Amino acid sequence: MSSRPSRRDIVKATVGGMIGLSGCAATRVEKQATGRPDIPGWIDAHVHVWTDDVSHYPLAPGFTKSQLQPPTFTPEELFAHCEPCGVRRINLIQMSYYGCDNRYMLDVMEQYPGRFAGTAIVDLTARDVGDQMRRLKSHGVRAFRIYPGLVKRPPAEWLRPDGCDEMFKVGAESDLAMSCLIDPDALPELDRMCRRYPDTPVIIDHLCRIGISGQIDQSQVDALCRMSRHKRVMVKVGAFYALGRKKPPYHDLLPLIRQVVGAFGPQRCMWETDCPFQIVHGTYEASLALIRDRCDFLSRSDREQILRKTAETFFFPNG
Repeated sequence: MSSRPSRRDIVKATVGGMIGLSGCAATRVEKQATGRPDIPGWIDAHVHVWTDDVSHYPLAPGFTKSQLQPPTFTPEELFAHCEPCGVRRINLIQMSYYGCDNRYMLDVMEQYPGRFAGTAIVDLTARDVGDQMRRLKSHGVRAFRIYPGLVKRPPAEWLRPDGCDEMFKVGAESDLAMSCLIDPDALPELDRMCRRYPDTPVIIDHLCRIGISGQIDQSQVDALCRMSRHKRVMVKVGAFYALGRKKPPYHDLLPLIRQVVGAFGPQRCMWETDCPFQIVHGTYEASLALIRDRCDFLSRSDREQILRKTAETFFFPNG
């Protein structure tokens, strides 16, 4: 009889030699019987959490406690912002502070059953990268974050390492998404991999960061919209605080959102905040309100699709 992998197995599989841990560290995060969140509620598809308890959750090499800005962003701090807005479920994104050590994210997911899904980071150089992905899936992980800096390659060849092929292959087999933190110059290489692995789910974060310079470049919008020809590619619509004029109510982003939703359809678009950075530079409500109240080109069902159903279908397939 096969048994579910233990948390210690997951630690071994995901640290990948990047962070040395002596023994099995104790954890301050304890499981709570919080029950299932109210439904329907909205879903935030992109949030980072971390703690300043670096004795139990060590930072990856190259990071120091002074770099934690804000100093903490725990699930309880998140709930204070999202629950008044009717957001009940969240997809957590592994924070770079922890490298490939996904323990804090996994512990938060276990602490609040039904409230979180997860997007992990794995060591692409490890021989067992596919096994890492499968083990993490058993703990509620549904996607894996990839970006040029992770593989230390320029955007034109960022998906060339062997581990990337293995990830895309396992993604297709196990319905696990590649969550891409990229700029538009990385799209041609992603397009190549989507043609090679058409059944692999792919999520492009933050509207492909179009407008991060302050200007919306139409050629970049067109390049992103062309990715809609790959039927398993989805887009996160958010991180508004970082795009265009970077000021609420973010009306300057409406033409960009209209084009992207028009190309991909609401069924492949999901709303995100990128908290805590959204609330550092603005408010949680302002991000939600842009989709909920100000996109007059979206029907009521379109808004519900983007604010809940797309993320629910992929990140919470069991309800």
